[in-house]
Amino acid sequence: MTDTSIALRVWGEYALFTRPEMKVERVSYDVITPSAARGVLEAIYWKPQIRWVVDRLHVLKPIRTMNIRRNEVANKISTSGLKKIMQSGSGRLGTYVDEDRQQRASIVLRNVEYVIEAHFEILDPSEHPKKHYEIVKRRAEKGQHFHQPYLGCREFPCDYEWLARDEIPRCPDVLVGEKDLGYMLHDIDFENDCTARFFRAEMKDGIITVPPFDGNEVRA
Repeated sequence: MTDTSIALRVWGEYALFTRPEMKVERVSYDVITPSAARGVLEAIYWKPQIRWVVDRLHVLKPIRTMNIRRNEVANKISTSGLKKIMQSGSGRLGTYVDEDRQQRASIVLRNVEYVIEAHFEILDPSEHPKKHYEIVKRRAEKGQHFHQPYLGCREFPCDYEWLARDEIPRCPDVLVGEKDLGYMLHDIDFENDCTARFFRAEMKDGIITVPPFDGNEVRA
């Protein structure tokens, strides 16, 4: 059976992995979340025949934060409003940034670097895993992607490179030891009303082991 495991180093100047419990101001988790890591992988290579599964997250830089102010829109376009416009055939469709802009404070991470260890599962039995593995390897090595990968928010893009499993850098001395990061977003359960699911993240020597999405450690 073909091994579908990969390792990808990602880094960027800023990152913001928003805690969902913060309703007004954006506050980042201390490290990248599994869902954000999956988003990076899917930006590089996504096909309906495969599903990415994040196994481990390596933190390679000390955790540093900073406060910034960002322009955001105050409201979202409601689905009910869109349905009414579609039914009537007329109405105001969209939002105007100049009329709806507001500033919000955010606590973001700076100068971040991670290694994402993951594998993909084949959803279509007729597909051969080696084909997909070679494609994602080639795309990562050439810096190809469907859209620019980012670290939590689109305004914080990241660079990336393919790593062999024996090329993963060692944990920096400042991160040696164990640290309880509390409950962290694992991913969204799209098959059950887009329910957010969480797990207790523990970092040991800079490494976070991600439990299976359907495991007992993950809860809504």
